[in-house]
Amino acid sequence: MNTTSRIITGAVAIFAGAVLTVLPFFLSEKSSFFMWIYGIPLLIIGCFILYNTKEDEIERIKSKGGKK
Repeated sequence: MNTTSRIITGAVAIFAGAVLTVLPFFLSEKSSFFMWIYGIPLLIIGCFILYNTKEDEIERIKSKGGKK
């Protein structure tokens, strides 16, 4: 995955997760619990996508032709 697309995907997932996690504090509906069910995992997955540097190391090794 390209670095730019990883940054965009991670940022969008973190933003959506943050909105779904914080929004129930301002709403008084019973469905706000379901927003947390979707928001917290989305926030965690977005952090993993954004901060996954292991994939860059693998791509660098592949382009060189192996470890030297």
